[in-house]
Amino acid sequence: MEQKIDCAQACVNGCVLGNKCPNIEFREATSQFIAETSLDQMLQIAEERLRKKMTEPPKWVLPED
Repeated sequence: MEQKIDCAQACVNGCVLGNKCPNIEFREATSQFIAETSLDQMLQIAEERLRKKMTEPPKWVLPED
């Protein structure tokens, strides 16, 4: 039986499931990205994304009737 948890809440201080984590492939890809990408490149990526987000038109969320 597979254990279901909310990773955003439960794993704030680190993965609580260890090798049974359903998101293990993302963890490995993230570790590889961090190891291969310089801090300057990461900051450049973040600045570019922020610039794109600031130039996007606002998205309106209308309540359902």
